[in-house]
Amino acid sequence: MMLPEAGSPSAGGDAQARLAQHFVEAGYAAVTPPVLQPVEPFLELSGEDIRRRIFVTQDEAGTELCLRPEFTIPVGRLHRSRADGLSADYSYLGPVFRLAGDEPDEFLQAGIESIGRADTPAADAEVIGLALEGLALFGRTDVAVRLGDMGLTVALLDGLSVPPAAKRRTLRALAAGRSLDGVTHAAATEDPHAGLLAAIQGQDPKGVRAFVEDVLSIAGISRVGGRSAAEIAERFLAKASAQASGGAGLNTENRAVIERYRAIGGDPDSAAQALRALARDAGLRHPPFEAALGLFEERTGFMAARGLPVERFGFSGGFARNLDYYTGFIFEVTAGAADAPVLVGGGRYDGLLTHLGSPVPLPAVGCAFWLNRVVQAGGTPR
Repeated sequence: MMLPEAGSPSAGGDAQARLAQHFVEAGYAAVTPPVLQPVEPFLELSGEDIRRRIFVTQDEAGTELCLRPEFTIPVGRLHRSRADGLSADYSYLGPVFRLAGDEPDEFLQAGIESIGRADTPAADAEVIGLALEGLALFGRTDVAVRLGDMGLTVALLDGLSVPPAAKRRTLRALAAGRSLDGVTHAAATEDPHAGLLAAIQGQDPKGVRAFVEDVLSIAGISRVGGRSAAEIAERFLAKASAQASGGAGLNTENRAVIERYRAIGGDPDSAAQALRALARDAGLRHPPFEAALGLFEERTGFMAARGLPVERFGFSGGFARNLDYYTGFIFEVTAGAADAPVLVGGGRYDGLLTHLGSPVPLPAVGCAFWLNRVVQAGGTPR
């Protein structure tokens, strides 16, 4: 009898079924959002990486649609149609579609999304616990867990009063693992749009948006680089505001603090001590940073209470996920090697449902499994 190849659908089929059942038994109802989704939420919220890789089409009325490139936004939209403003937990398993050079353009993802729970640290710990339990169903126990916290990172930048434009560029640099040179030197660089920025300083934002939309409409352009006219106008307004306040770059003192934060690593308890030392040495008395750090420590306690080996987890101040909607706890699980692909990734995205039109703010956290990678990585399914 010929055995299935490691990457074939049947190789991990039983484990996939057990994974789906595992989620349902944990209270996450199985759902299947439509494959065709409106493109706009992904262009606005999913970051540059997915913007460049989605498959776009149109319906008969000319409305732009895309094949779902991930499940979080589709599940959020489904939640709004089923239980708008309420709490619910969902699970999924199905194909997603992205242009990729080294992997199939269509591949299976599984995952969970917990929407509306107010017990933030406990929900975070539950999601990462279910992720590791799910990997164990595929025989994947020899894994490395990397933790980050977008809430801490953003609170640090806010506490340092980093200008909005520099804040966005700093977050992008951290997510891409790039040097902060471009952000530090940004204030000294002549902006090619300096005249336009000077002209719109202090202008009514609605008028600026209308102006940009009119210009693009006259030129017959609906999007530039995956961004809508409204997004382009917002970027111009932010740059104009930064220019008016004396520049958009990091000063050397703030860069030194951010570089020190970026270098913090180790298990969560050791990292918390280093973060408190950083705040003390930098004279950072910023209540949101203190709150984010307290939440970080409380989450670690909930993870330990679940029996997770937190002493083996590695926090990194320089770890930031590319998707624009992450607001707090983030994590990635790999097969262990330094350059190993991500098997499971996820985190907290408290603002997403509001962006999707929810009438009330709803906290949310979730994770996604790259099932083709999990199966190819080996292990003995249980």
